[in-house]
Amino acid sequence: MAGRSSGIVAGLTAAALAGIGFLAFQANASAPEHLAKAPHSPSASPSPSADPNGSGGHGKKGSGGKEAAAAVPAGSGEGKRVVYALGAKRVWLVDESGKASATFEVTPSTVDPAPGTYSVTSRAAAVLGSDGVRIVKVVRFAVTGGVVVGFSAAADGSTPQPDPGSRTGGVRESLKDADTMWDFADLGSKVVVVK
Repeated sequence: MAGRSSGIVAGLTAAALAGIGFLAFQANASAPEHLAKAPHSPSASPSPSADPNGSGGHGKKGSGGKEAAAAVPAGSGEGKRVVYALGAKRVWLVDESGKASATFEVTPSTVDPAPGTYSVTSRAAAVLGSDGVRIVKVVRFAVTGGVVVGFSAAADGSTPQPDPGSRTGGVRESLKDADTMWDFADLGSKVVVVK
């Protein structure tokens, strides 16, 4: 009888812990943004800022710590759009006038969308990514070979290289850049992928 009682107690304890974990996740997901955010990791990129040249606030670090300007790629369309350059591993958020309000580096997924024009098909404030990592500010725009591709940030702010042996579609951003993308790219927003 003692063995059965300890099994029941263990089962109830596990169920209670699972319930607490779920409630904590829900509370964090519905908390005000300034409370729900995890601190940035040292690898997170700095905040985007407007640039009168239309190159955005981020650039690759140049010599002496100065940022090199990153112009919006030619042939990336017109009007308001998100431009994702696969080779540069960079995103530009382009306003109606054709100038970038922000640009930042991203960590690509293992599955890249083909160059072309897409639209934001869905968004989610917080979900579990296909790689098992909790992600926030998810902006999905493509499906490639059955893999959903979208921009997101890991809830802990990390941007590690994805496992090359897995098929994932999460293009990772820093938490701050994910906030900027979230505010810019509504449902139906244009996303242009270039080489």
